[in-house]
Amino acid sequence: MAQLTLATDDTGGPEIFASVQGEGLSAGAPVAFVRLSRCNLACVWCDTAYTWHFEGDTRPHRSGETFERKANQVSLDPADVAERIAALGQKRLVITGGEPLMQGGPLAELLELLPDMTVEIETNGTTKAPPRLDIRIDQYNVSPKLAHSGNPAELALITERLDSYALDDRAFFKFVIAEPSDVEEVLTLQRAHAIPAKRIFLMPEGTDSETLREREQWLVPLCLEHGFRMSDRLHIHLFGDTRGT
Repeated sequence: MAQLTLATDDTGGPEIFASVQGEGLSAGAPVAFVRLSRCNLACVWCDTAYTWHFEGDTRPHRSGETFERKANQVSLDPADVAERIAALGQKRLVITGGEPLMQGGPLAELLELLPDMTVEIETNGTTKAPPRLDIRIDQYNVSPKLAHSGNPAELALITERLDSYALDDRAFFKFVIAEPSDVEEVLTLQRAHAIPAKRIFLMPEGTDSETLREREQWLVPLCLEHGFRMSDRLHIHLFGDTRGT
């Protein structure tokens, strides 16, 4: 049985915890979280760089910090992870990362052990879930990375994948917005992939309440203009930019 590679919390244990969902369609809902390690992209503003920006990785990140892999990753059997999730007593599970779909096989094994949970998976939209995993997913939170993320478009925006998610009613698109002009890129992607406006969220980029509130002031009118939803980042207001929250 293949193991899952998870991120670690501040104690060095696996980042498995209960909280409220901070973003997107189910914001405010009580959930169990599992944060997996590893990512195929490298966003310059990523607030979980400890899942991928390890020592020796030369891809840029605005903090300039790299992380020791051994201290920030832990591998566990799916059965062990399932037991820890069940102990949290929640009915809804959010799998986040990193990019969780990089670990599709062992992730499917995990969810087969938790058949009664409602499952959300956070993804950057570049990777397809294998069928064995896909049938276990109730909601995809797809966050395609715009130009300001620093990722080359040929890596971050895969036409076939975005078309597929646009046709899937389980998929909701969450675009990180740093400047008002970023919305033009969202509109271009919406037209190119026929994404329904009701399944698009605009979310301000930021890791402190002051920045989020400032950007939401100009983000709300843009949501009203284009018929998009706005996503806050509740966990930042509640707990700050911290692990395991």
